[in-house]
Formats: sequence, structure tokens, C-alpha cells
Amino acid sequence: MSDEPRPPVPPFTEETARQKVQAAEDAWNTCDPERVALAYTRDSEWRNRAEFFQGREAIVEFLRRKWSRELEYRLKKELWSFTGNRISVRFEYESRDPEGRWWRSHGNEHWEFDENGLMRRRDASINDYPIDESERRIHVDRD
Repeated sequence: MSDEPRPPVPPFTEETARQKVQAAEDAWNTCDPERVALAYTRDSEWRNRAEFFQGREAIVEFLRRKWSRELEYRLKKELWSFTGNRISVRFEYESRDPEGRWWRSHGNEHWEFDENGLMRRRDASINDYPIDESERRIHVDRD
């Protein structure tokens, strides 16, 4: 996996922070673990709910597990704040579990980037609740 720079790079402006958030949303909506993992440093540190792990290989494994349970995944991210090499976002996503139940998940993420624009830290707090399919409000075209 590449360590190529991932523009935009810090320090962020409002415009470049919004670009970074949109790039993350677009990548996650592909549900492609290898593609998503390229945005993180090789030793990136993650907290996702109660899981703590480090490194791209762990990220890929986590995302494979995630998207095997969260089917028809659709995500929206919104810039909350930014400064220097950090960005915070609000997000909401919807998915269907293997039993056919629909869920809405929402929360906050705090991101820290290295000088090449790769995310070296991701801290996510997430809440889930069931919804009816008719209540879905996120529809994202896949790449």
C-alpha cells in the first residue's frame, strides 16, 4: 500500500477541510477496504466505538468485517470544525443488517493528519438505532 501524499495537506483552510471531508465520504461509500485504507498512515491509530487498533492491515480487516454486517451502506459526512492538522466531522449512515433490518448510525469523528495529508489518528463515537426502510434518507451513488 502506498504512502503517496493525499492532498489536500495541512494546515487546512475551510475549503481544504471540506475537500478532505468530501474525499473521505466518497471513499467510504465505495465500501472498498483497500481503497479506504490508503488515506491512513501505515501506523494509523483508531478508536471505533469500543474497538482500538493500529495500522493499515487492521483497518482493512476492520472494514471487511464492518461491511459484511452493514449492507447497502450509505454515508454522509459534514465538517464540524478544523484547525492546523485536525478536522472534526459529524456523520450519519444507514445500512441493512444480514437479517434485513435497517439501521441509522450517527456520531462524531476527530481526525489528525500527518504532513502528507494521511490520517494518523481517527477517533469515532457512534450511536445506532433501528429504522424502517421507508425512513431512509441517505442515497449515495457508488463509484
